Amino acid sequence: MPAFTYEALDAAGKTRKGLVEADTPKAARSALRGQGLTPLTVESVVVAQAETGGLSLRRKAFSASGLTVWTRQLAGLVAAGLPLERALSALADEADEPRQRELIAHLKSEVNAGQPFARALASAPREFDDIYRAVVAAGEASGALGPVLERLADDLEERQALKAKVIGAMLYPAIVSVIALVIVTFLVTYVVPQVASVFATGKRTLPALTSFMLGLSAFVRAWGLYLLVLALAGATGFAYALRAEPFRRRVDATLLTLPLAGKLVRGYNAARFAGTLAMLAGAGVPILKALQAAAETLGNRAMRADALDALVQVREGAPLASALAAKKRFPGLIAMFARLGEQTGQLPVMLDRAARQLGGEVQRRALALATLLEPLLIVAMGVAVMLIVLSVLLPIIQLNTWVK
Repeated sequence: MPAFTYEALDAAGKTRKGLVEADTPKAARSALRGQGLTPLTVESVVVAQAETGGLSLRRKAFSASGLTVWTRQLAGLVAAGLPLERALSALADEADEPRQRELIAHLKSEVNAGQPFARALASAPREFDDIYRAVVAAGEASGALGPVLERLADDLEERQALKAKVIGAMLYPAIVSVIALVIVTFLVTYVVPQVASVFATGKRTLPALTSFMLGLSAFVRAWGLYLLVLALAGATGFAYALRAEPFRRRVDATLLTLPLAGKLVRGYNAARFAGTLAMLAGAGVPILKALQAAAETLGNRAMRADALDALVQVREGAPLASALAAKKRFPGLIAMFARLGEQTGQLPVMLDRAARQLGGEVQRRALALATLLEPLLIVAMGVAVMLIVLSVLLPIIQLNTWVK
């Protein structure tokens, strides 16, 4: 039964908002009048249909962490034996955000209409990606939706934790870099000219460092805005160029060859690929479909191309381990664990171990890189400030020498 959002007046003249289930908007208004309410507006929960035919909301109802919590709650209710539609009703009643209530009510109406839960999720592709829906479909097909949802929640949680740790490790160096750039720019464009101009009117030659800083200051003040606009234009052009698949693939392949960042990107993508493949295979998704979905999660286009090429080899009959071992961009650890999994019949377990090991290595690399960058950035900032201070002090020292 479809769900409708309403705004109505009660007997006291106060405005009330909420959700009501009915077959048609007319039936929804009749239901509201039966509750003693005067309907003002009654709208379907489906705000707009996207080009893909899915539910399109103004912004996503669930954040990344919110989706994890919601999935775990749904898993608990289903595993406790509660029918899916009743579990969705309970979660809709407990939802704090109106968008979440509307989305869950829409899912419930689709399930009540006889749609499988995975197909109901497909009506909101912005909220539930292909992997999420594939895992749910596998859970429905196997009759173990509750445990599968619990495993899905664990995977979402681990993925967010890995991403948060990597971002957290790199956040401090980024903040230090921005602050250092702002301070140095302010000193060069404002402080140095104000102080050094006092000595520039004399007949004696200024120290070389002071002259250099004055020239740099004049250049930044004259051309700084143009350089900023040029940098923004270049960044915008580069972003548009990345939309072309061949160019994006070349850039991503080059990124993987960088000394420090390349290993970090390679490990992060490999960990996500192995974890997704393990989860899908463990949920009962066919290996070809699981490999296709896992490849789509790779943000690095060069590694994605390798994964899709491995998919072709597996489709032609090659073992998964051999197909992955031929792709040098993937760590050999994945192929090794995949081979062990194929030999022992525990492919999901072995791939999960590979994902955990790779994720731990990515965390260690990120922390090591951040630990290395922090003192280097502080030293670089100190050297820059020292040079600026010297450019100001040298004329004063020179003037003191002249007086003596």
